[in-house]
Amino acid sequence: MDLAPRRFADTMVLRPAGRINHMGSDELKAALEPFLARCAAGQDQIVLDLSALEYISSAGLRVLMLARKQAKAQGGTLVVTGLAAVVKEIFEISKFTMVFEVFPGVREALARISPAALAAFEAG
Repeated sequence: MDLAPRRFADTMVLRPAGRINHMGSDELKAALEPFLARCAAGQDQIVLDLSALEYISSAGLRVLMLARKQAKAQGGTLVVTGLAAVVKEIFEISKFTMVFEVFPGVREALARISPAALAAFEAG
């Protein structure tokens, strides 16, 4: 799975696209692993831009929950942004809006977690 990684200073913005169902959840997990390894105190932070995601199943949500748990255990930060209507509804029904910090867009997420990343984002 291509996460279309973009670096802004100390933050990686990852953008999975399409549908994440039971089969795709393993691909998502494998694709996230190298980024999660660097998501620790004093290293990278992660913004998951879900704006290109059409659907996510419970298996996909589990991958996201475990990724957040790993990042937090390492002292890192993982937030989500850009929930399309269907994905937003899935997050709300499953109460994942209470598990993750959710932002309307990448800019707002970067503003919250890293002034340096926001400056790099705005610089273009």
